[in-house]
Amino acid sequence: MDQATQIVQGINSLLWGIYCLIPLLVGTGIYFTFKLRFVQVRRFGRAVRQVFGSFSLFGSKAGKEGMSSFQSLATAIAAQIGTGNLAGVATAIAMGGPGAIFWMWLAAFFGMATIFSEAVLAQLFRNRDASGHVTGGPAYYIRYGLGSKTLAAFFSVAIIIALGFIGNMVQANSIADAFKTAFNIPTWATGIAVFMLAGFIFIGGIRRIASVTEKMVPLMAIVYIIGSVTVIFGHWDMIAKAFEMIFVGAFNPSAATGGVIGATVKEAVRYGVARGLFSNEAGMGSTPHAHAVARVKHPVQQGFAAIVGLFIDTFVVLNMTAFVILCTGAIDGTTTGIALTQKAFSTGLGEIGNGFVAVCLLFFAFSTIVGWYFFAEQNVKYLFGQRLVPVYRVIVLAFLMLGSFLQVTLVWELADLFNGLMVIPNLIALIGLSKLVGKALDDYENNYSMGLTPVYGELAEHPVKFVPEPEQRLHGQKKRRRFAGLRRVPRPEEGASEEARPAETAASEKSEPKA
Repeated sequence: MDQATQIVQGINSLLWGIYCLIPLLVGTGIYFTFKLRFVQVRRFGRAVRQVFGSFSLFGSKAGKEGMSSFQSLATAIAAQIGTGNLAGVATAIAMGGPGAIFWMWLAAFFGMATIFSEAVLAQLFRNRDASGHVTGGPAYYIRYGLGSKTLAAFFSVAIIIALGFIGNMVQANSIADAFKTAFNIPTWATGIAVFMLAGFIFIGGIRRIASVTEKMVPLMAIVYIIGSVTVIFGHWDMIAKAFEMIFVGAFNPSAATGGVIGATVKEAVRYGVARGLFSNEAGMGSTPHAHAVARVKHPVQQGFAAIVGLFIDTFVVLNMTAFVILCTGAIDGTTTGIALTQKAFSTGLGEIGNGFVAVCLLFFAFSTIVGWYFFAEQNVKYLFGQRLVPVYRVIVLAFLMLGSFLQVTLVWELADLFNGLMVIPNLIALIGLSKLVGKALDDYENNYSMGLTPVYGELAEHPVKFVPEPEQRLHGQKKRRRFAGLRRVPRPEEGASEEARPAETAASEKSEPKA
């Protein structure tokens, strides 16, 4: 087991290193930022007004036609805001110094353009499954946009393993560990609770998932922000110092902490960018599954929602953790991960600090479980159809229970590995279909927003259909077309008169020679 762990760790150090996925992900964000003329800046105000203008904890019920735009965004944010916002940022600071936050901001800024493009393509290539429900995701724009069935299948398998199975196992493990540390609750008890809650939501399908996320995400974010702001303003004299540590540490990590953390600039960049991208998931191909099922009039509208989602994840929630750690002076050069976050909140909130972090981690990690389950389920449908969804659901619940009381380093490493593998086909598709994203944005700005008839979206005069109907329905349509317009012709012995028979049938019989 140890040898296998070392092998996977070696692969991950290359895959998530500064010479592979990090430059690819950031480079893709830079490319889309310039191609779309800084859409994340130009249209940010419009995006915020759109999202919060329709904000509601009790939106219309989701169903065959998908979710409301806010419900889709809440489902995407549910997956984005997870253990990375509590443990990931702490690891980045401990390993790369406070300057890692600067590089995290930079990656998130460019990532906004990437996640915008993912959401737009997910809308353009969305489809209905065999039962008539709206569905979509990278597998669809990889297969029908790029025309690669192999890459689409590879992506689907990778995301099912990365998020549905291993990823959710890791999330359950984080919840169980936190409650064991804070409240001394046995891991098996936490596992049963997570198992039952998750099962109840999974069985309810898209309707229950949308209903849960639209309520859970705003409430958990508000609670965490209030707790964090309480700590930060309790150490208000350290806020300016925290900013100084971030900007100085971006280019001189050792100076920012007085030598407590001996990181290099390379390590600050690596940990900041990697942990930031792992948190906001821009370019990973996960959140497009939620944005694909949003009910919007134009695809670009959901792209704006995706921009707001990333902003909330990184520049609001993740920053709360970073400033709590920096303002409380919790950095000691040895403590890392969730332990560093707990230390910071305990310094600021006293005895309730550990419990506060554990409860927040429960909501953050559990919302991620719900979001990741939904994302992977769309790919199960893509590969196998609706019939295997119940089987997939049972396997996910089994992994959740197992993850609650098993902590295997190899599992965590495998989660990182498959997360990295699913990025590659998604980035290939994004770059390959970048012209289409640009056309959709131009259509929104030059037509839709000006009150003219757009080319894309439900208001288009002739809506563009990028994806054919499901094969199950296509076969049925072919059969119906083959026999369209025909009716049963009574046999002569049944008493049908010559006049009652179709003219072409009678004519053909008269022209044939009789034996």
